[in-house]
Order: sequence, then structure tokens, then C-alpha cells
Amino acid sequence: MPVPSVDAVTVDADTRATDDRPAVAPGPERHQRSSPGFRRITLALFAAGLATFTALYCVQALLPALATQFHLMPATASLVVSVSTGALALGVIPLTALSEALGRTPVMTCSLFAAAGLGVLAAFSPSFAVLLVIRALQGLALAGLQAVAMSYLAEELHRGSLGFGMGLYIAGNGIGGMVGRLLAGLVDDVSNWRVALGVVGGVALLCALVFACSILPSAHFTARPLRLRPLAASVGRAFADTGLLRLYAVGFLLMGCFVTVYNYLGFRLLGPGFNLPELVVGLIFVVYLAGCLSSALAGRLVDRFGRPRLLWVMAVITLLGLALMLPDNLVLVVAGLVITTAGFFAGHSVASGWVSARSARLGVQGSAVYLFCYYLGSSIGGTVGGLAFTGRGWTGLTAYTGATGASRRSTHQPSNHQPSTDS
Repeated sequence: MPVPSVDAVTVDADTRATDDRPAVAPGPERHQRSSPGFRRITLALFAAGLATFTALYCVQALLPALATQFHLMPATASLVVSVSTGALALGVIPLTALSEALGRTPVMTCSLFAAAGLGVLAAFSPSFAVLLVIRALQGLALAGLQAVAMSYLAEELHRGSLGFGMGLYIAGNGIGGMVGRLLAGLVDDVSNWRVALGVVGGVALLCALVFACSILPSAHFTARPLRLRPLAASVGRAFADTGLLRLYAVGFLLMGCFVTVYNYLGFRLLGPGFNLPELVVGLIFVVYLAGCLSSALAGRLVDRFGRPRLLWVMAVITLLGLALMLPDNLVLVVAGLVITTAGFFAGHSVASGWVSARSARLGVQGSAVYLFCYYLGSSIGGTVGGLAFTGRGWTGLTAYTGATGASRRSTHQPSNHQPSTDS
């Protein structure tokens, strides 16, 4: 699954810049690379990222099975993804504020264990409606980790080691997105979707235990009273900046396009024209690794070409991948999926980093709002894409995702009337 770039270091730091709270007094020395503390922290956050995205997106591989079990249309089955990402979107900003009062590690620990427990419970859902409720609660729980993890790393790691630590956390996110889809698909092939959800929930629980045993208490964080008015004011100023609004639109459209492709590709490959075994369809999710590589590459290319140009290029690459997937040819479909995935991850990396830089200059809650729009795009865009797929098949889905990709190209350039943006 897709995550903020290394540039999106902290969500709540934006608020600190605007509410005149006193700076945290100097504490113990921050952990540097290769130190025992650094290894424990990065192991814990790698496990947390793995648990989060394994649990969040495992159901994409199970959508055909759920549609068959509960006699659903593809768009209706996709709600099992949409309700989770929608709840995550709604929970990010409030849980960011809550971590200021309760502390980083308690919020992250409770988030992971609650999400893992709900993942196991989902396997026993007696109806699709109950499954949706459990998945919504799970998404809300996972918002706690997404809201806090990068802030914790920024506070506890030495500046010279922060980039490497962030990279390991993001690697856990990316690998979790792949493992969740792959594991669920493989287990479903030999058993059923209930066992698949139970196994994924067990993996998430194991990751939560690793996190709890490895994470170090915050040494550079001071709890502060929950103050809703400064938080609301900071969020309001983030929405008032037209440049940030354009980047939020990019994140919304980007994620809507990407999730739509992964939600419904399984239906296409299992159906007429391909008739692939479930095992083979599950293995195709390995192409997710292309995105992990492209996001890292995009970070290096930004300094050379600049964010506006690179984001435009990534939009074109994504559209090219979508076009390649249109014919009923497995080689072209896989090639197109690799290109689409790489374009999406790189574009997201550029956009989220741009939001972080711009919001830091403006002193607003830009990164939190970007996450809100990003996951809201997954929730709304993925469901609307299902209507296009139901009505016109893969051709309709391609037209829909192509339109969102083209819209992305027209919205990516922030206004020149705002402060410097490409920094």
C-alpha cells in the first residue's frame, strides 16, 4: 500500500509551528544508526508497517471470493476495502491530536493490537454487513499507527540516521501491502476467505508482539493537553492554500486510480478471456515491488528534475501502463500493471514530499490533510471505479482510471501566487 514519502516526516510538527507551545527541552541523545536503540526502534516500526498494510489491503485478493460467497456485484464487494480506508482517513487527524496528550508509543501499541484482534474477528463474520463494520473499526484502529509513526521516528532518531530509519519503516509498509495481498490470495486458493483473514490477522498479531517487545519509550516527547482549537485552525489554513489543495487533489485522484486497478484486476483475470487459477492471480501481486523501487528512485530524481516536471512524467507513465493493460493479453496486462504501479508509487512519493515541504513553510497541518484526502480517494475512487467495471467491464474501468490520471496532470501545479513550492 502506498505511504507518505520520507519527506513527510511528521504530521503534528506542523501544528507545533503554529500554536506557540514551548519547545521540548533537550533530552537524552538521539539514537544513531547501528546503535542498539536504533536497531530496536527500526525493527519495531518495520513490523508495525508490515502489520498495518498487510491487514489493510489483504482483502483486495479476496474480493472475488467475497462476491461469490455473499452474491455481490464487484462494486459492492469492494466496500470491504473502502470502509477501512475511509475510516482510516477520518481517524488520522483526531488520533494525531490524541497522541499529543497520551503519548506516541501507547497510541501505536493500542492501534496495532486492536487492528490485529479485529482482523482475526473478521474471519468469523456471519454476514457481509458485519464484516464491513469490523473492517471499518479496523481501519480506524490503523489510523493510530499512520498518524504517529513518522512523528515518533523524527523525535527519537538522530538527524543523520533519520532518512535510513524512515526508509526501513516505509519498506515495511510496501512489503506489507504486497504480503497481505499475496498471502490472502494463496490461502484462499487452498482453503477459503475466512481462513485467509484469520491467517493475516495472526500475522498482524505477531507483528504487534514484535513491536511491543522492541519499541523504546519516547525520550524526546512531552505530553501536552489536547487543544482542539489550534488543531482546527491549522487544518483550516491547510485547506485555504490553493497550492496545497491542488496537491490534495493529486493524492485523492492518484489513490482512487491505483486502488481501482487492484480491486478489480482479480475479477478480470479469473473471468472469461483469462480464466487463470486463483494461485496465479495471487502471485501477480508480486509486481507491487516495482512500486517500492520506483518511490526510492523518485526521491533521487526530484533533486535533478524538480517536483512539477517529475510529477507530470509520472502521470504520463501511469496512463501508459493503464493503456497497456487494456488488451486481453496476459503479458501486456502484467507489463502494464508493473508500469502503473511504478508510476503511482513514484507520483505519490513526489506529491507527499511536496506537501510536507510546502506545509512546513506555511506552518499548517498539511501532511495530515494529505493523508486524509489520500485515503478518502481510496475509499470513494475504488467504489466508483467498481461501478464503471460493472457497467462496461475493463474498458469502462480503463476510461475511468484514465480520466482520473488525466485530471491529475491538470491539478498538480500549485499556484504561483503562493509561497515557494518546489522546495
